Amino acid sequence: MCHPQGALAEAARRKGIETFPLSLRNELDLRPVFSLRRLIRREGYDIVHFHTKRAHALSLWLGRMHPGIRYVVTRRMDYPVRRNRYVDFLYNRRVDGVVAISRKIADLLAEGGVRREKIRLIPSGIDPGPFPARRAAEPGRAPLVVGTVAVLEERKGHLFLLEAAALLKQQDHRLRYRCAGEGSQRQTLERIALSLGLGGDVEFAGFVGDIPGFLCSIDLFVLPSLYEGLGVSVLEAMAAGLPVVATRAGGLPEIVDDGVTGLLVPPGDAQALAGAIATLISRPAVAREMGARGRERVLRHFTMEQMARRNEDYYYELLETRCGEDTGPAQREGDRVGVQK
Repeated sequence: MCHPQGALAEAARRKGIETFPLSLRNELDLRPVFSLRRLIRREGYDIVHFHTKRAHALSLWLGRMHPGIRYVVTRRMDYPVRRNRYVDFLYNRRVDGVVAISRKIADLLAEGGVRREKIRLIPSGIDPGPFPARRAAEPGRAPLVVGTVAVLEERKGHLFLLEAAALLKQQDHRLRYRCAGEGSQRQTLERIALSLGLGGDVEFAGFVGDIPGFLCSIDLFVLPSLYEGLGVSVLEAMAAGLPVVATRAGGLPEIVDDGVTGLLVPPGDAQALAGAIATLISRPAVAREMGARGRERVLRHFTMEQMARRNEDYYYELLETRCGEDTGPAQREGDRVGVQK
């Protein structure tokens, strides 16, 4: 169930997955509730999984379409959770399970009043196949290219990357910067780049469909986020064998092992960001080793297959609680899952 003109709907149709149109303006938009109720009754889903904050609110109005149905929500953002009756009713009473994609998010949920036993930690994963391992830049090659992949919004911290770039230029480092992504801050960031004397050094590439190709065009990956649920773009960069500089925001420290698979700096600190970038570009052997270890870490802990299996296992744990409620234990064959994005 997804927006009919969205990228998810298009991708699902290409794979032959049945889709149902659903659009939500905000958490108070109740227009889809009645059609969603009819759909769940008709299809008899065992699991309905909600993947956005807007969608979480829908579970308040659905009720139990049949006795065995289970509602699961995934929390992806590391914003604080306010402790109030809404949070208590939604996450502790209405839904059956809450997936957190990082320990940081799990802790924030618990601090907001969500019971620990309702929370399951399932990190996001990626398909490493399209990201062939590559080596960091060889010594002496210039200009080196620093890249980032992130929506151009304030929470992603591009401002501090530009400020770090200006500091590095003052230190006579010959670098170029490529920023993949679109967002409301694009024009503002372009103006700031010009004001810092970086007009010829920074490229705002806009939306990039070929992320593996983009990562092959850069030598060092930086994610200067102020908030970050986990950091899928960092996982992709690590899968490509790139050295990484990231902030200690949200779940990023759970991905990047500081000093081993990359370098971590405080969020909002341009000086520290510039220092970490300078360290890696001046020590290519260390950067190459970090890139190789980062790829190994992704393959060991953060693949899409691992993520899917953990979600599936959680589904069946929740379905097992139907014993005594229905006619018997949940069976793997025939159980149906509705996914709401």
